[in-house]
Amino acid sequence: MLTTLRRLGEASVGVALGTLAWRLGPAPSAETFEPSNAAHATDEVRSVEEPLREHAVDVVDYDLHAVLDVPQHTVHGDGSIVWRNASNVAVRELWVHLYLNAFKNERSLFLRAPVASGRGTQPVADWGYIDVHRFAAREMEGVDLWANADKRSPGDTEDETDIRVPLPREVKPGETLTIDVAWDAKMPSIVERTGYWEDFYLIAQWFPKLARLEPTGEWRHFPFYHLTEFYSDFGTYDVTIDVPAGMLVGATGIRVSSSSEKGREIVRYHQADVHDFAWTAWSSFRERNAVVDGVRIRCLYPPGYDAVAEREIAMASFGLGYFGERYGRYPYSVLTIVHPPRAATEAGGMEYPTLITTGGAWYDPPFSHDVETVTIHEFGHQYFYGLVATDEQTWPFLDEGLNSFAEADSLAARFGAGSAFDFLGLRIGLDVIYRGMSAGTVHDEPVAQPAQAFAGGADYAQLVYGRTATILDTFSRVYGHEVVTAALGRYARRYRFEHPTFAQFIATMREVLGDRPTKNFETALLDKGWVDYLVANAASMRDEPWAGVFDREGKRETVLPGTPSGSTWQGWALVVRRGTLHFPVDIELWGADGSVQIAHWDGEGDFTRVPYRGSSELRRVIVDPGAKVTVDQDLLNNALGLETKTPPWRTIERATYAAELALECLLP
Repeated sequence: MLTTLRRLGEASVGVALGTLAWRLGPAPSAETFEPSNAAHATDEVRSVEEPLREHAVDVVDYDLHAVLDVPQHTVHGDGSIVWRNASNVAVRELWVHLYLNAFKNERSLFLRAPVASGRGTQPVADWGYIDVHRFAAREMEGVDLWANADKRSPGDTEDETDIRVPLPREVKPGETLTIDVAWDAKMPSIVERTGYWEDFYLIAQWFPKLARLEPTGEWRHFPFYHLTEFYSDFGTYDVTIDVPAGMLVGATGIRVSSSSEKGREIVRYHQADVHDFAWTAWSSFRERNAVVDGVRIRCLYPPGYDAVAEREIAMASFGLGYFGERYGRYPYSVLTIVHPPRAATEAGGMEYPTLITTGGAWYDPPFSHDVETVTIHEFGHQYFYGLVATDEQTWPFLDEGLNSFAEADSLAARFGAGSAFDFLGLRIGLDVIYRGMSAGTVHDEPVAQPAQAFAGGADYAQLVYGRTATILDTFSRVYGHEVVTAALGRYARRYRFEHPTFAQFIATMREVLGDRPTKNFETALLDKGWVDYLVANAASMRDEPWAGVFDREGKRETVLPGTPSGSTWQGWALVVRRGTLHFPVDIELWGADGSVQIAHWDGEGDFTRVPYRGSSELRRVIVDPGAKVTVDQDLLNNALGLETKTPPWRTIERATYAAELALECLLP
């Protein structure tokens, strides 16, 4: 879920960006020391393939009929749900998510959450809710089970989003229930992901939805927390949508039929191997289509947004190839892009199976790449959330964080160093923005924790999105881009159409990265892991003989201080590592004559003292000159100049830093 980077946690991206000047200058000719204990990935992990699962295990099927009542802003729904107990345990209850009740009143768990910032914090102008009229199991004599349902979420008498439905008898493993349902879904004014504005509708979380039953027999049910997204079983959705004539409809899956009757448009959508269903309708939609590698891209957008729609289609086309190559081909035959109207921005930046929503103004300049960013981020969720269907409530970084790295990686492949901004020679990458947005919260909370455990929306956004992306970016730079993408590729392929856990993700990373890097990875995610490399001190002196009186070979010799002996210099540099993370780094030692020596440190221990010997005095020392360790807490202390005045390269560094700050203030 993403609107624009500047809306995520209201982060100030400029803080601690610290782009260093040596990244701007030409590469020097180097006199290189032999590396010691270098951590380099081996070639055998660079092309890791896993067989692609063709289909999900079908657990729950929804055959639904929805009638949109525009004057009342209500969806009248009915149909059937076929659910199979795919666990190893007999159950005596069902759990149903009525997430539209999050917008029923100000005492819902969602609206009273003190998240402080972000989407969904604006006042609700018109309330939304679900009233269930029928919930009857055919295999249980058609008795309406809703009469005995607990109408409040567990432990919260004011929330109505997580509902327990007791059963008159147990359902054994492998047994199937067919549940007839009828309900009314009153849509709220647009509020984070769903609702209406005038006659524009984004209809999400609009039907009684069964929670997921784990193989162990544990129901993974939870209320609709403000920062939580969704977790459900795979199945097949067959949904007939009935709207007033003149409205254009987009939905999850393939449109298999359409007809007109008595001033109404009736369309039917079908999709297997998905775990959610959302749809949209609006009388003012414009439409563009493209076909890429057998996938129909359908873009629905407001009048006047033709250029934006073209950019979104182009970015989605690129994403189909780029993500397909790395994480497995896109398995569906359609992708629908919905660009909400400007007044309905809270409906933008969201993902559902085969349907994503974007956002932005019609005049968004192409050099900012905002349109491409939100498009590829939401498309990426077709993999990390859609196909690799993790528990987003317990481990939100497994979808938003991994996807943020994949997003930044794909944008860099598409646009190069200016993947976020590229104008008049000033190029800023999305990796730099993600580092900046997360640098200030590193010590606040761990990255890997449940969504509702975060102190607020800012910490959630900066750590789950920005910090995870920066951690993976660091591993990519240090251990090899092909190695990290191979690890993520193995994970995405292995758990395609499944529900992997945190432990399974870590185990897959360990297979490819090895034990020591993966332990570092766990520390970064679980233990508020951080690191700061700095050059603490350095010195050099001319290589002169020792002064004093020496008895050598039967003769006494007096050597005066300052006695010249040649043109060589010797010295040292003290490089310190603070924090709990360990990464191998290079250390550059620059001589006054422009020569450069490179030493390698494995990052273990608290410090290393690097020797220097050269034909000129030591002028400056740089640790991690390629800025590979982007999780480094303070990039401004990575270099030390031995000149008496501030050298030009430090001036350039500070000017670049100031320019990035100014740019962040100027961008919308």
